[in-house]
Amino acid sequence: MFNYLEPPNAYYEFERIYSAEQWHKKQKWIADYLREYQPDIIGFQEVFSTESLKVLLTAQGYNYFAVVDQPEVIDDFIYRCPVVAIASRYPIVEVDAVRPNADLAQTLGLSSDFSFSRKIIRATVAVPHLGNCDCYVVHFKSKRSMIALDQQQQSSSAEKTIIDSLKAQVAGGWGSTIQRGSEATLLMIEMIERRETTGQPMVLMGDFNNNLTDGVLNHLLTNTLRFVSHIDRDAYLAKYCLNDAWDLLQRSLAKEVNEADEPNAANTKQAVSRAEKVPRTPTHYFGGTSSVLDYILLSCEFDASYHDSLYQVSGYDTYDRHLINPIFARDGESTDHGIVLVTLTLRS
Repeated sequence: MFNYLEPPNAYYEFERIYSAEQWHKKQKWIADYLREYQPDIIGFQEVFSTESLKVLLTAQGYNYFAVVDQPEVIDDFIYRCPVVAIASRYPIVEVDAVRPNADLAQTLGLSSDFSFSRKIIRATVAVPHLGNCDCYVVHFKSKRSMIALDQQQQSSSAEKTIIDSLKAQVAGGWGSTIQRGSEATLLMIEMIERRETTGQPMVLMGDFNNNLTDGVLNHLLTNTLRFVSHIDRDAYLAKYCLNDAWDLLQRSLAKEVNEADEPNAANTKQAVSRAEKVPRTPTHYFGGTSSVLDYILLSCEFDASYHDSLYQVSGYDTYDRHLINPIFARDGESTDHGIVLVTLTLRS
């Protein structure tokens, strides 16, 4: 949402306040996206004004909305520590904040009072044909250094200041990585335990602030299990682990090729080949670089290759025109991330 805060309140610093025109433009941008794409379940990050967002969403037909935290307010009108939220066209039957296992945190070398940098929502949504589905909304710790130098108190030389900044960046960046990876690990453990208890399908969505494949968060897509038989391994990995929705779409396309009748198989294979050559659209740009930081992960109930799945991924879209071709009148108060939208189709 990129600092969704209703004026006359300020985000982070006293002068950061939207004008009435800017606020109207921001709300209109959100409403226009919702009217065009009509998502059924939405996860939000960087929400300050939760009640304002709820009103906006209700007007768009989203009668179910939940948060599990509120932002911090300092000096009466300056807000920091935004929260995540979820909205749904389908009933939200249960909502709770995910709590990390304190004993496990200590085993991992973390403090016993370890907490997520932003509280994580677990909302159980009554999805048609599927029943209760646990939807998790996250905003993992950013890559920004968690060590900040107090420039006002520094009386060192310019060289010493630069060296101190370098050390703070190296150590603080690693500290943020530890926090982010630990958040993902402790969340995954809680998701597995919840799945063990309820057997309900799982959806994990949000801003991960990290690529899934660089080693920090790749355990969210665990696909190996040591020291068990192949039969048990495959069954339990399928039941308790998550899949990237992008990968599931590729599997679904491949499955269509295998099931296609011979006259149409060639055309289908050509379509799949073209789809595989299309690179995944980044969701974030910084300077001259781009990356995928925003994901939707799904349990096996949405995997077309899983024998008991009810849904399959039939579409994957990253809305990014406000990033690559912005028009100020339309996108001036939008967001700094691309929006990931996954389409799920009931299997016949």
